[in-house]
Amino acid sequence: MSQAHSKSGGVDRRHAASFGPKLIFAGLHAGLVAVCFWLAFGGFDWPDGARAKLLAVCAMIYFFRHLITLFILLKRRVELFEALGLTGFIAVFEIGFLLLGAGFLSGEEKAFGPLDGVGFLLLVTGSYLNSGSEFQRMVWKRRAESKGKCFTGGLFAYSVHINYFGDVLLFTGWAILTSSVFAFAVPLFMAVSFVFFHIPSLDAYLAQRYGEDFKRYAAKTAKLVPFLY
Repeated sequence: MSQAHSKSGGVDRRHAASFGPKLIFAGLHAGLVAVCFWLAFGGFDWPDGARAKLLAVCAMIYFFRHLITLFILLKRRVELFEALGLTGFIAVFEIGFLLLGAGFLSGEEKAFGPLDGVGFLLLVTGSYLNSGSEFQRMVWKRRAESKGKCFTGGLFAYSVHINYFGDVLLFTGWAILTSSVFAFAVPLFMAVSFVFFHIPSLDAYLAQRYGEDFKRYAAKTAKLVPFLY
């Protein structure tokens, strides 16, 4: 595959270990989680300390998922500039969500209620859709008969980009747990970037790589939201 055709969505799709950049990425993310735990458990007098602690735990859950993605599921090359840029984005939502939930802006404590249960359910479901679908694809790709073929089974039978849909659910649930309307800017930004940037560029790459097989699959399968879009 030519270098020009290996690029889509601003990333290099060629397979490569790139252990160094991945290790740096993981280390930087670990530092962000440490900051979250320091903010939540470090003795600060937040208006909503309990919610701050919950959001720190959410950051830790996301960090462990990130480690699995980086070192097990993700086979493509990761460049250092990509790792640094995404670290900045992760800092915005992990620390930002925690501060919003802690009442940094509102100065209020929000009692936990049924909506928080919905938020946590969305976070868990989104995590499963993202990592679970990628795991299914990884197992399928290891089979000799799958070489050079496009994976259309498992969770990907319901959406061409079910992993992206999982992220939208995950961050919507995380935003709900902050009990702040400002947090919804993050899942909204992600959904818009998926629809107008990442999905079109990735679809073009997949159509170039898999040809008619991908085109037939994409024509009969929802693009992002199962059964809807």
